[in-house]
Amino acid sequence: MPDTIFLPPVASPTTEPLALYIHWPFCVSKCPYCDFNSHVREGIDVDAWRGALLADMAHEAALTGGRPLTSIFFGGGTPSLMPPALVADLIAAADRQWGLAPDSEITLEANPNSVEAARFADLAAAGVNRVSLGLQALDNDALHFLGRAHDVDEGLAALATAQRVFDRVSFDLIYARPGQSEADWEAELARALGFGTGHLSLYQLTIEPGTRFATLVAQGKLTPADPDHGATLYELTQSMTVAAGIPAYEISNHARPGQESRHNLTYWRYGDYAGIGPGAHGRRTGQATVRHKKPENWMNAVARNGHGAQGEEPLADEDRAREALLMGLRLREGVDLRRIASESGITISQLVDDRAVARLMEIGLMDRQESHIQVTPAGMLLLDAILPEIVTV
Repeated sequence: MPDTIFLPPVASPTTEPLALYIHWPFCVSKCPYCDFNSHVREGIDVDAWRGALLADMAHEAALTGGRPLTSIFFGGGTPSLMPPALVADLIAAADRQWGLAPDSEITLEANPNSVEAARFADLAAAGVNRVSLGLQALDNDALHFLGRAHDVDEGLAALATAQRVFDRVSFDLIYARPGQSEADWEAELARALGFGTGHLSLYQLTIEPGTRFATLVAQGKLTPADPDHGATLYELTQSMTVAAGIPAYEISNHARPGQESRHNLTYWRYGDYAGIGPGAHGRRTGQATVRHKKPENWMNAVARNGHGAQGEEPLADEDRAREALLMGLRLREGVDLRRIASESGITISQLVDDRAVARLMEIGLMDRQESHIQVTPAGMLLLDAILPEIVTV
């Protein structure tokens, strides 16, 4: 696909805050469930990557100058493989380009093994103040099944190190694994809740197209968990996390009050964010941006054009309204239709099907107060079915 032709950058006139996503695409190995833009390479030229990421960042800053950054998120891939000095350089550059808000959240995704945990203190010194650990399971057989390189003891040692070093810590778990009973998950989740982190991301295992697991399912070598069993585990998850004071604020994310991921809330509340690095997406100044996905193609684009963008398109009013609804209704807080109407130019009556909302309210799956609508905890289990019923843009 040919590169989009870009007009000279024009600084955004708005002073609304902005979030920044930085993608590091490299992993030691590819997990069989993962469909993220991650790649295994024998060697990485760190200096070349530093220069390319800084150039890509400068391009975005030229388009959004004057807007303070409220969060930076290093995602991947495995960003904890990045040299801490590179992380420090990127944070410092972001501060120079935009200015970091005083309470900026700077998150880095990390693998919980001893080699990467040894870098945690240096990453904190570089400016990272929140880490998201990919524990994924608290059972060694499950970790082997998921293709993880760490075992439980190593993962928990990394968690303990993270809790000493960083202001805020989150970790991920994958449940509804084949053969996982309700009692198994109850015990695993109870153990996880006992570690006292302020945030948990709890995902049901899904079979994504193009993954190793998808191939195994097609070959009849892997049988996913029954959806009804998954629903039972989801309901158990909600009750246990509420009781522990770490309820869901988004369909798969749980936090103590004030510990929500501010960066991800920018996505879900449909705020503006810039994305740099291979495959990164952005939404800013009414534009949808996407970077070249393959690392080598992205690097070539930066060398050729001064940035790694593959496309930048204006978002139609209907698209902005739809995206705001689809993202916002994942949140327990729901959405304000008046805000979406005001920002998109689409009238409230055009946004949702009022009769469908009323039907769902009657059976306890949605709530509505004037222009504010939200999916109830019971409705979250059926969110994929609810959204097409109510969203009309």
